[in-house]
Amino acid sequence: MDDRFQSLWTEKLEPWLAGLEADRKRFVRLRWYWTAGGVALSLALAGVLAWKAFDGVPIVMALIIGPFLGYMIGSRALHAMSKRVKAELNTTIAEALGLTYSAKPSNPARFDRLREFGLLPSSDRRKFEDHFAGERDGCEFELYEAHLEQRRRSNKRTYYVTVFHGVIIRINFPRKVEGITLITRDQGLFNGIQAFGRSFGGNKLERIGLVDPTFEKAFEVYGNDQVLARYMLTPSFMERLLALETSLKGKNVRAAFDEDSGEGELLIAAETGNLFEIGSMSRPLTEPGRFTQIVDELDHITSLIDLLVAPAQLNEHEARQGE
Repeated sequence: MDDRFQSLWTEKLEPWLAGLEADRKRFVRLRWYWTAGGVALSLALAGVLAWKAFDGVPIVMALIIGPFLGYMIGSRALHAMSKRVKAELNTTIAEALGLTYSAKPSNPARFDRLREFGLLPSSDRRKFEDHFAGERDGCEFELYEAHLEQRRRSNKRTYYVTVFHGVIIRINFPRKVEGITLITRDQGLFNGIQAFGRSFGGNKLERIGLVDPTFEKAFEVYGNDQVLARYMLTPSFMERLLALETSLKGKNVRAAFDEDSGEGELLIAAETGNLFEIGSMSRPLTEPGRFTQIVDELDHITSLIDLLVAPAQLNEHEARQGE
């Protein structure tokens, strides 16, 4: 941590968390009391069912449901504390970076547009959380987490599987954006946008070859203007796009330059898992790792936004000087 965050931790957050530690320990004990009570109740109920000569299924259900209900009831106070601590840590970190934070986005920015492009899979259940917004290098941006699930059926059983869990980033791009350029992964995961001749709002998209063979192996690019797409997709930009994936220990980063908003936007989706969390409530609240992990995760994203945006500003300035 730099001095700014170290001061936040030692002067504000650590003393506040230390004041909550006694309650955390009490809530942990309460959870185990309720769980033990659930176990005792399930054993008693299972004994009664066995005495009444019920078959194995009701007995097994009794042994499972009792501990589960006890654990869930006993965890309510601890869960409420966890949400409170997470909100405080994320808000404090965001403010230190000149950003705003909310637990849920009021409107998941450009989600439908990303779905239209095929950069996000279809889903039957959606959850959005951890919304950060602000300005970097004169460009407005926002990011939030999305958890998308699809419904499946097997042997008359319905269940859900995760098809995307990661971050979505929207940046008002400083370079003029004309048309549409889609950057997908060369893995056949999103076949819908890899069909030649697909159109978006009357814009016919064609495959665009990349100059660098390294990136050609990693990405597939589609756009409605070959010249403009290659102008946007410089080697340094592609390197930084992959750096975002590496720094967040994620995978399958994809993006789009879009003129639809009227200003020009860069939209990014990356599968990163669940970020901006405070960790297990079974451990002491005053562990610095709870704080530093969120700082690192957010810093990786905002720093890379700076790197993505800065070359565009420079190139645009040079282009204007050459006119």
